[in-house]
Amino acid sequence: MTLQSLPARNLDRAELEQLVNRLAEHPERWDGRMSFSDEKRHFVSLYRDDYVDVWLLCWTPVNDTGWHDHDISSGAVRVVDGALLESSPRIGGEAVSRTVPAGRSFSFGPDHIHRLAGHGERSVSIHAYSPPLWRLGAYAINGDGVMRRMSISYADELRPLEDPVAA
Repeated sequence: MTLQSLPARNLDRAELEQLVNRLAEHPERWDGRMSFSDEKRHFVSLYRDDYVDVWLLCWTPVNDTGWHDHDISSGAVRVVDGALLESSPRIGGEAVSRTVPAGRSFSFGPDHIHRLAGHGERSVSIHAYSPPLWRLGAYAINGDGVMRRMSISYADELRPLEDPVAA
């Protein structure tokens, strides 16, 4: 699957993962658009139509999305350089975390809540979503373990949220 051969419909998780894996094989589409900053995670839209959008994200070790979901969209991520740390919240315990190294990909449905962070000196990843992102849910967890969701625009940078009640 390539950007030129995308069907005129929403893609499923397997198709999204196939797309990010295929794009990783063509760095000429994205390697000139990389930039790294500890102050603000660098993200660039590579493609968007009525059914899918694709992003390039660049990470340093301090970049962290905070807890979030993708509203109604499924997604896939391919790490093309470095590694990412993906964590999923767990009720009654510590988050479940895994390191996703360069060359690996994963997909998820719209019900998936996670956070991503740079793991290592610098990392680069390609993300695809279908239907295209419009809103995301960003979560704050206060000291008592209460989770709250805030809706944010897809164009805003995801960052860890302060507890909205305490802030």
